[in-house]
Amino acid sequence: MEREIKQCIDQTMAKGATYVDARWYPFEESNALVMWNGNLKALNASSESGVGVRVLYKGAWGFSASSSVGDLGEIFDKALDNARVAAERVTFPVRLAEKDALQASFSSPNAIDPFTVPMADKVAFLQQMDVALDKPGVMQRITAVEFVKKKIIFLDSEGSQIDKTIIDVFPMIMVMGMDKDGGMQMRKFRAGRLGKTRGWETLDTEFFTAQAERITRELNELLVAEDCPKDRRSVILLPGIMFLQTHETIGHALELDRILGYELAFAGGSFVRLEDFGKLRYGSPKLTVRADATLENSPGSFGYDDDGVPAQNNLLIDKGILVGAITGRQMVEEANARARRQIFEGSSGANRATSFYRVPIERMTNINIDPGADGDLDDIVKHTERGVILDGDKSWSIGSNREQFHFATDIGWLVEDGEVKGVVKNATYKGETLKFYNSLTAVGDERTWQVEYVNNCGKGQPNQIMQLGHGVPVCRFDDVTVGE
Repeated sequence: MEREIKQCIDQTMAKGATYVDARWYPFEESNALVMWNGNLKALNASSESGVGVRVLYKGAWGFSASSSVGDLGEIFDKALDNARVAAERVTFPVRLAEKDALQASFSSPNAIDPFTVPMADKVAFLQQMDVALDKPGVMQRITAVEFVKKKIIFLDSEGSQIDKTIIDVFPMIMVMGMDKDGGMQMRKFRAGRLGKTRGWETLDTEFFTAQAERITRELNELLVAEDCPKDRRSVILLPGIMFLQTHETIGHALELDRILGYELAFAGGSFVRLEDFGKLRYGSPKLTVRADATLENSPGSFGYDDDGVPAQNNLLIDKGILVGAITGRQMVEEANARARRQIFEGSSGANRATSFYRVPIERMTNINIDPGADGDLDDIVKHTERGVILDGDKSWSIGSNREQFHFATDIGWLVEDGEVKGVVKNATYKGETLKFYNSLTAVGDERTWQVEYVNNCGKGQPNQIMQLGHGVPVCRFDDVTVGE
């Protein structure tokens, strides 16, 4: 198959194309199981394969994809035809940043391929978790797990051939109950990075049972708790909500295609401007953020992106100052041309597509906040006069340009004079993005830092669902509106 693809690439170049690449998926499989109150409510399995082809002709892209690869030449010809049509209407000719021609491979680490595990064993895991969640106060209990496996072979006209095998496991447990005021409360746990692998072996029943015991206990505390007060307080965000704060107001805001306006019609834009790089104070000096696609054992680590560029660890915010963005080969060239200066030296290796039938676009890798030097959670609490500890992503609302936000969390704990005073329910907080990050006054050390997974990040037209991670510490922000 690789030989035939290479031949088609050469033939397409001979017809006038300036660049051609192909992503062949020999297989892409997924398994998703959901158990609700002890009943298996969903057991979904899917498998597909195919080829997606991009052709650059006179500054315009053409794309074609098919699950039927019997006539590869037809797929390539269609992509070229689409590029020719687009070239008649192009307003900003596409240029691609330089990259090396690579012969490479990548495999996500795993000890046990989950697709070799009998379905009965997968159901048994859910049953064990269901039993662990079946406690007084719990009205609804959900256990779910999703398995993903795909093989991708990338080839292009610049001489690259890259083979990738990706395996991921995404488990989740959740409980819900009715509080004393008749409202529904919930508590959940989604496992992030567990050990050094990403296979079936990460589903350790002893570990998940302990988490089940914790969230059922916290749910019962919520059922008798008072509402979060309407106030201005310090908010101490645990990783279970700090990951979403990072995702929505840093990650999405720094995707370069958004900054250039290409996502405005669907997923929104960004308040960031090209002239901001190198000088915008995004946050306090305690804020350092990286797009790290080299992070061990995370779905945002993929070896090489869909432009054939190696995964990288790129600095986005340096001690509060905006210095970088999430980029691919095309957008860095366009951004530099628009700005009339070299903001970006090359692609950051973040152009990805969710499958062979989608076009690669700038997508978050692992957007991580560096741990700080303010100790663990107890240390931060001790130095907080009036605050609230928050955890769990319940709901969220984001401005179209990521300039403001409102988050509701699963649970909160009031802090008074350096001591935790008890649980509050219906805890919310809101703010303006830049003002909020500039109020960052404490960042937990490496003991508080953990990787949280996101398996459902949507973006693009048509929508593409992508997986990634966020490594984040405990963070405290001062003078924040809560409870509204």
